[in-house]
Amino acid sequence: MDIHQFFLGNAFDAHTYFGAHFTEDGVVFRTLAPNAKAVDLIWEGGDWEPIPMKRIHDGGIYEALVPDAIPGQMYKYRITPQNPDGESIDHCDPYGFGMELRPNNASIIRDLTTFTFHDKKWMQRRGSHHQKPVNIYEVHLGSWHTNPDDPNGWYTYAEIAPKLVDYVKKTGYNYIEFMPLSEHPADCSWGYQNTGFQPHLPLRHCTAADGAD
Repeated sequence: MDIHQFFLGNAFDAHTYFGAHFTEDGVVFRTLAPNAKAVDLIWEGGDWEPIPMKRIHDGGIYEALVPDAIPGQMYKYRITPQNPDGESIDHCDPYGFGMELRPNNASIIRDLTTFTFHDKKWMQRRGSHHQKPVNIYEVHLGSWHTNPDDPNGWYTYAEIAPKLVDYVKKTGYNYIEFMPLSEHPADCSWGYQNTGFQPHLPLRHCTAADGAD
């Protein structure tokens, strides 16, 4: 990520820099807190004892390296305000790749390097549609259809994909635009209020040959 472009609002790969990332030396945590006096990392593996994070940029970027952090452990950032009368706040990671189920709100360390996409063939055969009609179906997966057999009402991506593709084809749409697939503090938000920011997903073109891949 280009930090200068990030502060200009032009960096679309901030998720590769902020959040919890695995390195050869351990997990590095980075967050943005420009108005903080100090930021500490608190995490499950350290008995929630504060670990001071180093301010590595004048814009308010803080960093900490934890050699023995492992996937699945919970963590938060403890923000100390500049106002001497203000109270410290324990906050989840805005770029967290895993979250506790509400009402709990800790972030969870995930190792993103263990996941591999298997859509190379589809990526090679997809069309641009620059010279063809486009009809976009915008959808929030959490509320589009609910699962009566799940306590929270959610389908997995694998379960909902064939239902959505079939519906879109039958109703005459040829693209799907997902509302944020990141975490939502309230399930009733219908996709508008979200945290745990992730990169924007491209529009998906649904052809007759497409399945739920």
